[in-house]
Amino acid sequence: MTGTRQVRPDAAPRTTLDKAAHENFPVAPFFLPRAWRDDLMALYGYARLVDDIGDGDLAPDGADAAHLGLDPGQAQDRLMVLDAFEGDLRRVFRDGDGSVEGGGPPRHPLLRALVPTVRRHSLAPEPFTGLIEANRQDQFVSRYETYEDLVAYCALSANPVGRLVLAVTGTTSPERVRLSDTVCTALQIVEHLQDIAEDLAADRIYLPADDMKRFRVSEADLAAPTASERVRELVAFEAERAGRLLDEGIPLVASVHGRLRLLLAGFVGGGRAALAAIEAAGYDVLPGPPAPTRAQLVREVGAVVRRASREG
Repeated sequence: MTGTRQVRPDAAPRTTLDKAAHENFPVAPFFLPRAWRDDLMALYGYARLVDDIGDGDLAPDGADAAHLGLDPGQAQDRLMVLDAFEGDLRRVFRDGDGSVEGGGPPRHPLLRALVPTVRRHSLAPEPFTGLIEANRQDQFVSRYETYEDLVAYCALSANPVGRLVLAVTGTTSPERVRLSDTVCTALQIVEHLQDIAEDLAADRIYLPADDMKRFRVSEADLAAPTASERVRELVAFEAERAGRLLDEGIPLVASVHGRLRLLLAGFVGGGRAALAAIEAAGYDVLPGPPAPTRAQLVREVGAVVRRASREG
């Protein structure tokens, strides 16, 4: 690497993993077996860091770029960092004898932490590269014309995470993958609704342009400090659509048992709790992301568990 500044080896992982506390759902709750918790946090660390690279939200000291063999000053070149990160990811999937271009262990600590998880569950690289491709797309695509276009983006930006959770817990099946994709797409849409103002500040809009036209909402309307009636109607429409997707995913929760059922209920219930917070805010998300309370989360997770038990 060309940088001369020394960085703490654990600086970037600690900064990235700390963000788990701010998700809508528990990432690796205490009731899971320790091995699952470790694997889920390794997956979270990977997915969170890819998003941080794509958003330009890396540690300010350039530690992540330095870990990847770049000059810390190159940390703001998002495409360069994504390319370097994908190159480092290839080291995770190296042959058993280490015979791969740029052989040896991964350079970035979060990718080194990922190696045991990949080995233990024989994970394929495609879900990981899909998340990188979604963040590359973010550098070139900032508007989505149709809902179908947005769903296609979610197939890269969100659905791989659910597929990895199924793989780690040994519960992959074609039907569960289909249901997981539905839930993950819903969760991504919910996050987009919470973050409309933040995304707009980054010159991104994840509301389908077709829907904005239908509700006569302009980009200027989204830049206002509070939402107009038309914006609220649009957000309510998108929230209802996301809620239907979450409901469609409840059979996924019903298809498993024990602690895994509670984990998946946490994902679905977390999305429902976030939607409840958006509704409680009168669908005015522009002042800032409406966040669910712990009571809302517990209530919604319980409702999902009860419904899954009836259907299971």
